[in-house]
Amino acid sequence: MIRIGEETPSRFELLSMVKKHSNLLGKTTVDEQDASDVELDGQFWHDVFDLYFVGGKESRGRQDDDLIFFVRKWRRHGFHDNDEGLAPYFVRRWAPELDKLTGESLSEVDWRRSFYLNMIAHTSYSVTVAICSHRALINHQAEQGTPLSPIYKVVKTVYASPSRVNFHLDSKKEVETTPAYPDICFAIDDFDSTFDAVVLSDTDHCYCVLLNALDGAAFPSEKDTNDSSSSNKLPLRIDTNSLKSKNSKLTLFSGFVSYQMVRDAYDAGSSRFGSLLSVGHSSGKTDRLYMKGPGGRGEVEVAVSGVVGQ
Repeated sequence: MIRIGEETPSRFELLSMVKKHSNLLGKTTVDEQDASDVELDGQFWHDVFDLYFVGGKESRGRQDDDLIFFVRKWRRHGFHDNDEGLAPYFVRRWAPELDKLTGESLSEVDWRRSFYLNMIAHTSYSVTVAICSHRALINHQAEQGTPLSPIYKVVKTVYASPSRVNFHLDSKKEVETTPAYPDICFAIDDFDSTFDAVVLSDTDHCYCVLLNALDGAAFPSEKDTNDSSSSNKLPLRIDTNSLKSKNSKLTLFSGFVSYQMVRDAYDAGSSRFGSLLSVGHSSGKTDRLYMKGPGGRGEVEVAVSGVVGQ
């Protein structure tokens, strides 16, 4: 078990340890020649996972969602290629003993990926959808000090999930949920009522979407660093210089499209803007518009419909 001196490390200290070994986070597979000993140390990631999400003091406080995600071990060409229909992860409700949660599936778990997935799933997020003046937005980008006030905006709490919810736009009801991992999805099931008043009515309007991380597992509190419970000694050195104060907000996705781009794509009913915009037709009167994020990172799926008189 991981210890710092005589104490069990807090989430703040655990995250500091993890940051030191996150250089291979973007890789699908870990090459033994490139990885550090810790990257390949399943017991290290098992213990970090246990302290962060199950057995630690902050975990026992149950401030997070009580669902715990376990990622199955990655095979060379995918997750358990020979097991058709087997999801790349499974879910359990929180209990105070980690190994009892996994049961017979203990040997199947990739603890490193499971840690990162739960870090994402147990963080709080909000999505902001806004109508802004295109001219004002361009000025704001050119001169960072220029204030930008949206013409209209809606802020909605959203939840990260390794599953994709597919909707029928004509009935506005979810029809199926399918595994999306390693992609992460943020669904808004009441999108029809939430964004009903978001209307682009002027050629100067642009449609803006921001996804922010606000709180939760990815934002541990530094004040709990010295409040951990005492236990047996097993010294582990951490880099205290990497411990930083809690951030209030982190923007994960930010993008916008102009009125004319949305109108042209909607009228054309096909991909007219390469990687930026494309439209997929549904069986109803509403279409799906897909926005790619900056640098191709992330994608927003938007329900678009015409307004009489616009």
